[in-house]
Amino acid sequence: MTGFIDGLLNVSPIVAYIAVFCLVFAEDAIFVGFVIPGETAAVLGGVVASRGEVQLGTMMALVVLAAVIGDSVGYEVGKHLGTRLMKTKVLARHTRKLQNAQEFLRRKGGSAVFLGRFTAFLRAVMPALAGTSRMPYGRFLAYNAAGGIVWGIGFVLLGFLAGNSYEAVAQAVGRDLAVVIAAVAVAALIAWHLRSRRRQQRRRAAGQRQD
Repeated sequence: MTGFIDGLLNVSPIVAYIAVFCLVFAEDAIFVGFVIPGETAAVLGGVVASRGEVQLGTMMALVVLAAVIGDSVGYEVGKHLGTRLMKTKVLARHTRKLQNAQEFLRRKGGSAVFLGRFTAFLRAVMPALAGTSRMPYGRFLAYNAAGGIVWGIGFVLLGFLAGNSYEAVAQAVGRDLAVVIAAVAVAALIAWHLRSRRRQQRRRAAGQRQD
């Protein structure tokens, strides 16, 4: 892994863009996340940007785009392959975790898609589970995009701020830092939900006054 990281940090800008995009995309689309977590690639993309070799904004946009598109591909894989997917060798070894993920999806719906973005295992399997459960794609995309934006910008920015301290950051990613970013994301989601409810209540109250 160390050799891979060092190699990624010493390639040309175009190769860095392509490599980070492909790793983040493949994590959810074809379960590469079981080998190389996409968050590691996102952090490294930020590190490369901190060295001035690539544009920070471009790297953020590519990571978010790769996350959203990769999740959408994973959704389609789950939708069309269904239960056969769960019997593959890659996933058969994680039966208990998959059952817990399915239960989480049943209880939380779209929120599970959003929150799953911040846990390595759920990030790799949640899109396929959402497709298998036939969650409406429009709803899936909304929560998927929200999670991808928060996650992508957060971890690329983390790598950018860490700079050459990326090794310490990479070791912490997936644990405490992921929890912090997820907590901030949940707080934002709750605030958005409460504002939406207040707007609906005001509309109903206005409608009742007109009647």
